[in-house]
Amino acid sequence: MVYKNNLLILLILSMFTFFEKVDAKYEKLFFDHSIKNINNETIDLNQYKGKTILLVNVASKCGFTSQYNGLQELHEKYSQKGLAVLGLPCNQFGGQEPGDAEQIKNFCTENFGVSFIITEKITAKGSDLHPIYAWLTDKKQNGKISSTVKWNFQKYLINKEGKLIDYFNSSTSPISSKITNQLN
Repeated sequence: MVYKNNLLILLILSMFTFFEKVDAKYEKLFFDHSIKNINNETIDLNQYKGKTILLVNVASKCGFTSQYNGLQELHEKYSQKGLAVLGLPCNQFGGQEPGDAEQIKNFCTENFGVSFIITEKITAKGSDLHPIYAWLTDKKQNGKISSTVKWNFQKYLINKEGKLIDYFNSSTSPISSKITNQLN
């Protein structure tokens, strides 16, 4: 009788353990995604493990375009300390990034001396949402907070473990203490 009771208890406990594992949510990290750079080459996001990453949806004809200066400044000042800046061109907000890859590259380097990574043109909202932005904007995927990309130059900060730290609206300067205080 004791043997049957112990066996029954063991069976019940193992069922709960099984269901607990099945119901557990898999939390994707930033590194679990992929994106191409402006030259249409796949970027291995695993290379950013151990680095803090700032992602920004950028545009060349926006009132916030001068923020490229601040993004470049961040890149120059903090890249040796483990920051990676990624600019993700997006044409969804006022059609302010109409150029093709070559035009975007030329604009960034000629006007702002950009040396940080510029990616392929992406979508940051809507039904054709890029998977990175699906993750960035959905608490169920990123485990932190849901948000909506409202305009160009919205910023997302990812920690060294690939988890979302926070996001900042377009009017937040890239060199704002709200961002830089989280880089040390």
